Amino acid sequence: MTAGRKGTSGGGLDLTRDRRELVRALVIHVEPRRRDEHGLGRDAESRLAEAVGLAQAIDLRIAEAVIAPLVQPRPATLLGTGKVAEMAEKVKAAEAELVVVNAQLSPIQQRNLEREWGAKVLDRTGLILEIFGRRATTREGTLQVELAHLQYQKSRLVRSWTHLERQRGGFGFLGGPGESQLEADRRLIQERISKIEKQLASVVKTRSLHRQGRARVPYPVVALVGYTNAGKSTLFNRLTKAQVLARDLLFATLDPTMRVITLARGRKVILSDTVGFIADLPTTLVAAFRATLEEVLAADVILHVRDIAHAESDAQSEDVKLVLGELGLGEEAVHNVIEVWNKADLLDPLDRATREAQAQRRDDCVLVSAVDGSGTEALLAAVEQRLSRQAQSYEVRVSAGDGKGLAWLHERGEVLSRTDHADGSIMVRVRLDHDRAGQAEAQFGAALKKSRRKG
Repeated sequence: MTAGRKGTSGGGLDLTRDRRELVRALVIHVEPRRRDEHGLGRDAESRLAEAVGLAQAIDLRIAEAVIAPLVQPRPATLLGTGKVAEMAEKVKAAEAELVVVNAQLSPIQQRNLEREWGAKVLDRTGLILEIFGRRATTREGTLQVELAHLQYQKSRLVRSWTHLERQRGGFGFLGGPGESQLEADRRLIQERISKIEKQLASVVKTRSLHRQGRARVPYPVVALVGYTNAGKSTLFNRLTKAQVLARDLLFATLDPTMRVITLARGRKVILSDTVGFIADLPTTLVAAFRATLEEVLAADVILHVRDIAHAESDAQSEDVKLVLGELGLGEEAVHNVIEVWNKADLLDPLDRATREAQAQRRDDCVLVSAVDGSGTEALLAAVEQRLSRQAQSYEVRVSAGDGKGLAWLHERGEVLSRTDHADGSIMVRVRLDHDRAGQAEAQFGAALKKSRRKG
């Protein structure tokens, strides 16, 4: 049941139709003979399994999943002639309406493969964009995904303007009313891109103001990052008692969520849950979500959540670091990162003991299970210790009538103790972050002294 002729980019399938009538899809992972540096540490089977997971995230019915070795990329079809013909037979046998190619395809390659296979073709970037389109719930998230989609489609045949506005089931990349609606109007697309960029620019300004607002209260920001489906939202819910969507689903979280939590010694912090990363995350998405992801760069502590039970946990970790590097996380910020080895409950007893020993030998790593809560107390203690490294304790003597000075200390620092003296003065011991120390010196002058006491 297609709305238009198969084999034309931008039209054909409608994934918003009745879920009982799922679109049949063939998933092909293209495996280069020589892997680039980014692909090291991953085997073809696991990359195929990830592609299948991505396809299932948009409710496709997987008819078959295969690996296609690639000796030499072909400009016209990526795959060689023989492999294209072989896949055509599989598409026909599986009665597949859609072929998901786990690789980046040029517009020409996509169109040629659609003609050869008689089915709609979606590459990895298009697939991830479709998932993000379905997951976006806030206006900001919707704008970010639409911007990435429009930038992706600029060089491809697209449906007319009215169909880029559809809100049902994401952005309808696989849907469409038919052949007659496939006229590309790049001028309208560019106008829409410019409009969205202006709207997102105001989002950047708003987020900056929010950060300035948070800077006026003594609440450090702790950001959760990690590979998609590493368990960030489950951990977020465990630590905050919140009810953020946490499912065994790729990109279950798209819009960031923040909650205030209290650490063991009484310090309050803002915990932020963010979108998951993935290998070969489209650059258009990284650019579109920069305003959101920059919250991570501004965090005082970054918790890099890893699925330690996953066979390719190390490779996933490198993918996350790559995206953080693209966002601008420099070497100087690495000391603010704590690795959270999650899903310890999925390890067998021997592996768990081994991982526990490895984590204990490092001061930047904690083994936890967000499901049963084990290790979370140690994680919060590690966060508190890391924050304490970044702050310095000071003592300042103020008069009892200096209400403004006392308010300043409570608003901009963490008051550790207060001692009232007989002469009417008050000795306040306060912990200040580095950026607050200079402000405190300007406020209190010589009355402010570094504390010799620990903690």
